Amino acid sequence: MHFTKMEGIGNDYIYLDCRQTQPEDLPGLAVRLSRRHFGVGADGLICLKTGQSGDFAMEMYNADGSRGAMCGNGIRCLGKYVYDRGLTRKTCLTIETDSGPRGLELQVRGGVVDRVTVDMGPAQLFPPVSLQVEGKTYQVEQVWVGNPHGVIFCSDPEQVELERLGPQLEYHPALRERSNIEFAAPWEERGLRVRVWERGSGITLACGTGACACYAAGRRAGLCPERGEIALPGGTLEVESRNGRLFLTGPARTVFEGDVET
Repeated sequence: MHFTKMEGIGNDYIYLDCRQTQPEDLPGLAVRLSRRHFGVGADGLICLKTGQSGDFAMEMYNADGSRGAMCGNGIRCLGKYVYDRGLTRKTCLTIETDSGPRGLELQVRGGVVDRVTVDMGPAQLFPPVSLQVEGKTYQVEQVWVGNPHGVIFCSDPEQVELERLGPQLEYHPALRERSNIEFAAPWEERGLRVRVWERGSGITLACGTGACACYAAGRRAGLCPERGEIALPGGTLEVESRNGRLFLTGPARTVFEGDVET
């Protein structure tokens, strides 16, 4: 089975072309291939499929095998995947996801895609909730950006014990559903500094939907400019609002290709 490893500021995924045939047990395959020391190593698995109403479709699995509805960095890399392989010459694409269709704008340099902007749709902000973990109270901003997020503003995300707190917050019964968790702090006048606990994958270097959720929560709190930069451990993403819809921009890169036994 041929695969391609790609990343968007360190948020890495394994890509399979499943338009004609696909392996059995994709959730199990996602778990096996995503293992850092015993597999290819990734935050999850993304399958390219034939679109019904759009140009292509995306099916995404987290590193634990759970199905993901939407992935901001993953879909940006998918745009590079289809263009660089000559599967399309269009630079404006529509990709079908479990959260609905998403539009991509591809920036091509030297014949290959360098950066990608994705229309993430509108963000839904719900009333914040206060919850307790290990005797400490956290104010959580609940945001929906194709998947659920809980944004917590703090003074320094780097000081947060994310590996310990992440799992407890992800499954906390006070939240609307199992959620991605972000700790965010103001970043000069540019935007926010963020660390992410991604549901189904754990600590990741970046999260596209998480960046959008933090931007939306930051705008409501007056902490983020109209065109905000979200600094994550793997790099920086740009988020802006156009007519109530969020647009996410950042680099996309192919790491390597290879073959594995199924």
